[in-house]
Amino acid sequence: MSSSFGETGHKATSSRIRATAFASKVMPASDAVKFIHPGDTVAISGFASAGTPKVIIPALAERIHHTRGNGSNFTINLLTGASVSTETERLLAEVDGIALRMPYQSEATARRRINDGRMDYVDIHLSHVAQQVWEGYYGNVDVAVVEVAGVTESGELIPSASIGNNKTWLDVADKVILEVNSWVPEAMEGIHDVYYGTALPPHRKPLEITRVEDRIGQTTFRVDPAKVVAVVETDCRDSASPLTAPDAVSEAIAGHVLEFFDFEVRAGRMPADTLLPLQAGIGNVANAVLGGLDRGPYRGLTCYSEVIQDGMLKLIKDGTVAHASSTALALTDEGIEELTANIDFYRNHITLRPQEISNHPEVVRRLGIIAMNGMLEADIYGNVNSTHVMGTKIMNGIGGSGDFARNGYVSMFLSPSTARGGEISAIVPMVPHVDHTEHDTQVLVTEQGLADLRGLSPRRRARLIVDNCAHPEFRPLLRDYIARADAQPGAGQTPHILGEAFSFHQRYIDTGSMRLS
Repeated sequence: MSSSFGETGHKATSSRIRATAFASKVMPASDAVKFIHPGDTVAISGFASAGTPKVIIPALAERIHHTRGNGSNFTINLLTGASVSTETERLLAEVDGIALRMPYQSEATARRRINDGRMDYVDIHLSHVAQQVWEGYYGNVDVAVVEVAGVTESGELIPSASIGNNKTWLDVADKVILEVNSWVPEAMEGIHDVYYGTALPPHRKPLEITRVEDRIGQTTFRVDPAKVVAVVETDCRDSASPLTAPDAVSEAIAGHVLEFFDFEVRAGRMPADTLLPLQAGIGNVANAVLGGLDRGPYRGLTCYSEVIQDGMLKLIKDGTVAHASSTALALTDEGIEELTANIDFYRNHITLRPQEISNHPEVVRRLGIIAMNGMLEADIYGNVNSTHVMGTKIMNGIGGSGDFARNGYVSMFLSPSTARGGEISAIVPMVPHVDHTEHDTQVLVTEQGLADLRGLSPRRRARLIVDNCAHPEFRPLLRDYIARADAQPGAGQTPHILGEAFSFHQRYIDTGSMRLS
């Protein structure tokens, strides 16, 4: 990781800063972080590691560490787009520098702090973040730290590899620190669509997006130059998003999803060639589904999602996907190389938007999104837990899955049928934490099969989920639970044995396995 500063730290050395008002504010990161004080609410750029500040956060962690060494407390409230680079999260968590975190995280050190009660964490739908910040739910935003690819002559900011909540941060923060990263290809300019027409009720207007490729904004951010207190120059690549090759389980899940698409086309519910716009969460299963599309009959597909992974780049290059809209690029090292080497091509097939637009319920509903997201577990009636291990320990957060699940044309949740070497069943009698209710879950998929829950009553849902999605080793236990719950006097619409509803989880806590020995 390298940075380029002028000898005095006050003179821009990069042609990326073309506005004099900003060039005069160039300084080293160690000076820039002096504008951040204990107790501040700091909003930073970054979404799935793309566009995370590269040198300000390490410098801030060092400042916090030094302050603590002198016997003083120093914590901040940290707001982001979603997850940020693991280095960023880890550095701040290791020095206990975060008092409150919002809205999504995926780093082990921070996760331990949250589950140990040492860090407050607010897990909300990503489409809600901008509005709640504007409404003051998190108090005043003292400082925004935003990575950009450059500054135009007129003082507008060229976004980098993610947009996330950056527009909101620049609008609401009292002070702004910019990281101008010359590693980001200059040809990235023009790939972004930054909308400035959002408003709070009762002043909202419809978003004029009727096709994935529609543009409604401008290619740059606006910022009040008077709020910019520091500019730091960097030349640092984004952290890669790790990804392993799809295994047999992921490929089996993908196969069931692709068969479902074929079924929907035959039923006349999706266009034969282009399906409907796709949304897929991050991970190996999502990449396996995308890889399967490349081998199928569909062409001219579109994607309206939060992130673009390596698999999407391949689909675009092969012509399977005509256009993909997201708020960030979550790529491996190979994907980063592919994008930067062919940015002129991808700029015509990718649009990056603020996450309040990429996840906007109105647009998701209008476009008819096919929503495909991961889960930790589902219960026999289709309630989904996507965030809390054993009901209490946060994993990452709900992210944008709820934005798409509630409003998508088809809402699918995907997972292997077991975890921890087969000791945990992903299908349980009752989930101990609910992120997505049975009303938002239309299709469940594991490597065992697919359960299409549309039009089914709870009892029929339960039988189908167990028969099609549960691992064979757990089916007898689940069928026995369903039969005994249904046989109770006054079993009701959704039968449960409340004293046993969490027996799978309790058994795992007691013995390390959900199986009956």
